[in-house]
Amino acid sequence: MFAEGVRQAYRLMMEQGADAEFAKAVATYLALIVSRLSDRNSVLCRLISQTEAIGFTFTRQALPMLWDYYEMNPLGNPSGWQSMLTDSVEIVAHLCAIPPAEVLPQAVHGTATDLPYPDNHFDAVLTDPPYYDNVPYADLSDFFYVWLKRTIGDLHPDLFATPLTPKSQEMVADASKAGGMDAAKQRFEAMLEQAFREIHRVLKPDGIAIIVFAHKTTEAWETVLNALLRAGLYPTAALPIHTEMQARLLAQGNAALASSIYLVCRKRVGARVGFWGDLKPQIVDAIERRLHQFWDAGVRGADLFISAIGPALAVFGQYARVERASGEAVGASVLLTLVREQVSRYALERILREREVVVELDALSQFYLLYRWSYGHAEVPFDEARKLAASVGLELTEVWGVGRLIAPAQGKSGESKRVKVLAPLERRWGMGDGVAPAQGRRRTNPEQLTMGLMGSGEEKLNEASQALWDALRARAQGSKIEALHLVAWLWESGQTARLLEWMESEGRHRDRLLWLLAQAVAEALPEGDAERRLMQGVLGFSRRWEV
Repeated sequence: MFAEGVRQAYRLMMEQGADAEFAKAVATYLALIVSRLSDRNSVLCRLISQTEAIGFTFTRQALPMLWDYYEMNPLGNPSGWQSMLTDSVEIVAHLCAIPPAEVLPQAVHGTATDLPYPDNHFDAVLTDPPYYDNVPYADLSDFFYVWLKRTIGDLHPDLFATPLTPKSQEMVADASKAGGMDAAKQRFEAMLEQAFREIHRVLKPDGIAIIVFAHKTTEAWETVLNALLRAGLYPTAALPIHTEMQARLLAQGNAALASSIYLVCRKRVGARVGFWGDLKPQIVDAIERRLHQFWDAGVRGADLFISAIGPALAVFGQYARVERASGEAVGASVLLTLVREQVSRYALERILREREVVVELDALSQFYLLYRWSYGHAEVPFDEARKLAASVGLELTEVWGVGRLIAPAQGKSGESKRVKVLAPLERRWGMGDGVAPAQGRRRTNPEQLTMGLMGSGEEKLNEASQALWDALRARAQGSKIEALHLVAWLWESGQTARLLEWMESEGRHRDRLLWLLAQAVAEALPEGDAERRLMQGVLGFSRRWEV
């Protein structure tokens, strides 16, 4: 009905002698309103119970599945046609009130890998994407494309020539379109490098290019940085700008970034060769200076690491090639490893507030604290977790296994291996695979939770449970976080007598580093988090030994 109404409006304007371009513009605006309306009129819309309003189809960058859906009357609903028409008219009126520029803006339909402009043409180029593998935008846009094609396809035949959106030149690492993820990444990097080469070509010698990128994995950043450097561009600054709402990040339940990074790039002049031994101290100094600034500005977690890439690359990228003394080329992966090491050290010192404490803390405990601070309870790709572990000198596979801190996460078919760092009440403690659900305090079945460590009557231990208890104590001897997890587990399950006997017999109640770690883990997690509350409870328990 609405699509036909737009076509009729266009025909009526033409019949009444309206200017053809004016009629085309009006019809296009009306079609865009229909497009917006379709977002609230599909079987994927739900009722927002708090306000009794209708939700959008695209509440996130995917099409959800719903058991039931909510329909609106598009002519009578407060969020329907009239509301959207009024909004659009107000926006157009506002834009028309802006004083005209000397050069009128132009919108050009084309590809970033072949820009239709001469060399040295622009003072600045700003681009956002690239998106790497975040969102399959071409697939999602088909939802709107089919209605726009039906409504104004004849008015814009160059834009709607294909049955669905063209996808062959979409710059995204999509395994389903390239025969596997490795091929998809190679294709993405090649196209991205060509796009950056085009930016380099059309940019004036003293111009700037601003590349907006937000991705949590070093693999994605390595791809983008390699493409930039090979294209002759290098960042002189990297500015983290908060672009995501905190509520959205929490709702996603993954390791999403709160910030997008704005890479301010310039054209590299000359083809100098730098030596890694000379550049490394300069890079470390540049990172250190900017980390203070970012920390004071409130940049935290994975965002801090991503933000530190800019100052490192501002030094590294001035050279067309960086070599070791042996002549071996140094790539972006080596640079990112150095960045992660520096950020990890700096973050641990700031979280624990004492530099000496960081040296005393074992690698597994450092990794656990950094993971909670960076990703919370989110699942991350195995390789990302491995690199974080390597930054503190830990081999991830050594702490991988049944009952250990690191567990495989349930991912979608075809995804790369993912991991989850378990909280104390999620661990199986040496029995069975998988992740046990967290339990509420004092509601846990003691026999199920302690797996034989608590017997009936006087809690007499059998040989099997004694062996398990000995193994857990031995593991706690080697790592502060293992000891803290065991403390939290025993305390939460109500085994106070066993906890007191164990701690006092080994002098752990006087272990200041153990309680500093508990405080740091609590502070690394958001308000309301179950593990944060557990750590606060353990800290309260520790006060019984205060003099």
